[in-house]
Amino acid sequence: MPNRRFFEVDVPIHNAANPALRGLHVFTGEADSPTTALRRAHEVYEAALAAQQAGLDIPGEQPDSWGARGLRPGWELDWPAAKAGRWHNPLSCTHRSDFAL
Repeated sequence: MPNRRFFEVDVPIHNAANPALRGLHVFTGEADSPTTALRRAHEVYEAALAAQQAGLDIPGEQPDSWGARGLRPGWELDWPAAKAGRWHNPLSCTHRSDFAL
C-alpha cells in the first residue's frame, strides 16, 4: 500500500468578466505524491463542474478525502499554474511556540 499523506493543491483563479479579480482555489486530500494530488484535485473539480452544469448536486467528499465545494460561476481555474505540496495545518497546536502557557 502506498504511503499516503495529506496534500494541498493551490490553483490560481480569475473572474472571467473582470480578470483583475484574482484568487486561489484550494483543494486538500490524501495522495502518495504531488503529481497524484494534482490529478485528484483536477478530477474532483471536473466531476463537480459537470454535476453543476447538469443541474445535479456536487458530489461529496471522496473516500480519499478529495472533494470540490464552493464552485463559483464565472471564475476560471488556471490548472497549468497549479501547485501541489504537503499540507500543513496553520491552526495546529503541535508547536509549543504557537501559544502562550
